[in-house]
Amino acid sequence: MPSAPPAPVKQQSLKQPPAADRVYTHVKQGVLERRYEGGTLLTEGELAEAVGVSRTPVREALLRLEVEGLIKLYPKKGALVLPVSAQEIKDVVETRLLVEEHAARKAVPAPAGLIARLEELLAQQKAQAAAGDLAGAAVTDRCFHAEIVRSGGNEILSRLYDQLRDRQLRMGVAVLHSHPDRIAKTLAEHEEILQALRSGDAEAAVGLVHRHIDWFSHLARGEER
Repeated sequence: MPSAPPAPVKQQSLKQPPAADRVYTHVKQGVLERRYEGGTLLTEGELAEAVGVSRTPVREALLRLEVEGLIKLYPKKGALVLPVSAQEIKDVVETRLLVEEHAARKAVPAPAGLIARLEELLAQQKAQAAAGDLAGAAVTDRCFHAEIVRSGGNEILSRLYDQLRDRQLRMGVAVLHSHPDRIAKTLAEHEEILQALRSGDAEAAVGLVHRHIDWFSHLARGEER
């Protein structure tokens, strides 16, 4: 008897994330990458059309983003993308200094795994900067600092630092766009921090981290460094 023809292979469709999650990701990335600048008014209809969903998941996503402090909802008008304020920069700088100076001191003597990971991230950031990928370079910048914080093994401190991630990303992308020369300084300062950790000089590492972070406070006052 002739063998039966093979059964058709069913195409397994990739399951999409829930609609509200897709809207949330779309808007959040737009804000962090400055496609939606501070002061932009977003409407439910525009977002629903952009993502291809109904208005109900849009409302759910916008409520989540308002809780995170990225937007302000105005009934019957839309969602206003909140600009980065001088006070927010000041608060983030203060928190970063407290966490990262402690982490830099605790990271010495630095294990080989940490040094290797920081070298990898620095090379990646250099490549992104050379390609003009400022959003990618800002993400890698955050990873560089987060690796030092995580190396201390304090999970509570690491979670606290991770809560700053989105605010730092947004500021970082904005700064790189408004101060294009800053990327070269950032890379040089990361190199210096890495070298201090590599050589086991805790005080030099702490001083370099302080200088690297503190320049943001000059931005808050409208100054350049």
